[in-house]
Amino acid sequence: MTAGLIHSLESMGLVDGPGIRTVVFLQGCALRCRYCHNPDTWALQSPAAQSITPAALVEKLIRFQPYYGKNGGVTFSGGEPLLQPEFLAEALNRCREAGIHTCLDTAGAGLGEYGAILAHTDLILLDVKHYTPEGYRAVTGADMGAFDKFLAAAQEAEIPLWVRHVVVPGLTDGEEHLAGLERYLQTIRHIQRVELLPYHTLGVHKYAALGIPYPLEGVEPPDPSTLEDWTRRLNQTCCE
Repeated sequence: MTAGLIHSLESMGLVDGPGIRTVVFLQGCALRCRYCHNPDTWALQSPAAQSITPAALVEKLIRFQPYYGKNGGVTFSGGEPLLQPEFLAEALNRCREAGIHTCLDTAGAGLGEYGAILAHTDLILLDVKHYTPEGYRAVTGADMGAFDKFLAAAQEAEIPLWVRHVVVPGLTDGEEHLAGLERYLQTIRHIQRVELLPYHTLGVHKYAALGIPYPLEGVEPPDPSTLEDWTRRLNQTCCE
C-alpha cells in the first residue's frame, strides 16, 4: 500500500465543496503560480509533511462522518493532489467504500494517469488558471498541456465541475479577460458552478519565512463586490 505525504488536514471546511467537509491537503505542486498563498506545499519531499497510508487516513476520516451529514464529505486538495496518484486513487476508493462523498480540488497538473482517480471522484473543483497557453504560462510558469489532458479525462468521465478562477489585478482581470473566460467555459460540459476568487495576500508572510521573493509585491487585492456581476453572468451562461 502506497503511503502519501500530507501537508495538513482541516476537519471542518466550509468552502471546499458542498456541505461540511474534511479537507486533506497533499504535499507537492509542480506549478509556481504568481499568486500562490501556500508555497510551503510546493516541495514534495518536505520534512514537515506527514506520511500516512490510505487505510490510516480513511480510518481517521470516518471518525468525522457524523459532522458531514447528508451533504458533506471529503475534499482532497494541495499542493496538487494529482502528483500522488497511487495514494490518491486508493484513498478515494476507500472513501467511496465508506460512503463518504469525494471531491477533488485540483489545477489538473498531474502525471497523466487519471482513470483510477476519476473512477472514485464525485465532484471536481477545477482551478482554471487561464484559458490561453500564453496566459497560463504567465500565471503558472508551466505549459498548459497537462491541464488540457486532465480536463479531457474529466469530461470523458462526465464528472460534475465547480470551476474556480482567481482574479488578479493586471493579470486575470478586466472585461476583456472575463469575456474570454466566459467563451472558454462555454466549451466545457458538466459545469455546475463558477466561482471568481479575488486575489488576496494572506500567504505573503510564508514567502518571507521561506526566503522566497513574492512575485506580486505591491499588487492590491480587488474589491470582491466588483466581481459579483460577472459571477452571476458566468453562472447563468456557463452552467448546466
